[in-house]
Amino acid sequence: MKINLDNPDIMTTSSAAERWKVKDRTIRAEWNLEKFPPGTIRKFGKTWIVTKEGMEAVFGPESK
Repeated sequence: MKINLDNPDIMTTSSAAERWKVKDRTIRAEWNLEKFPPGTIRKFGKTWIVTKEGMEAVFGPESK
């Protein structure tokens, strides 16, 4: 499977926090509670990466 890292549906938790109007630490707290579907959030070094699918599953549609 080829993954396109330019895809806007893959983002840092900081970017996701801005898009969904939640705090970055709230996203990590929900991860600790195991609310994200498997494979939709992961830590790489010090950076957390999350997918749009994961954010929508936990927080609903993106805030506009």
